[in-house]
Amino acid sequence: MATTSVGKTRRAILPPTYLLIALILMIGLHFIIPGVKLIPAPWNLTGLLSLGIGIVISYLAEAQFHKVKTTVQPFKESATLVIDGLFQVSRNPMYLGFVLILIGIAVLLGTLTPFSVIPIFTALITRKFIHVEERMLEETFGREYLAYCERVRRWI
Repeated sequence: MATTSVGKTRRAILPPTYLLIALILMIGLHFIIPGVKLIPAPWNLTGLLSLGIGIVISYLAEAQFHKVKTTVQPFKESATLVIDGLFQVSRNPMYLGFVLILIGIAVLLGTLTPFSVIPIFTALITRKFIHVEERMLEETFGREYLAYCERVRRWI
């Protein structure tokens, strides 16, 4: 939770909310200003593959956190450094799953403008969450985390 200047506690907006906002923006852009039709039917259905993979990756990564009984919430101190399973391929598989979900939806929609949301979402998640989480993990796990960072890339 964050504290405002007047001392009131407010809830931080969590990554799934950013995902939902991005999805709404993509669909809104598709219907309001679709731009060029990039992917015609039935080829747009290939977006189901990315969407499905993204959902599975996010779910499995979250399940790994629950399995080792550490927090999945950003800005809370981790009890365990998760480095196995999907975390051997990406340091942020849940966020990677979110991006794959957005790519899948953009492909399903098939028009140009929904794709513009994806790099903005990625940059925002990196700035607001990943950089902060990386600093916290380095403070908590030190050399072990830095060694992990040398072996595994941030995204893929």
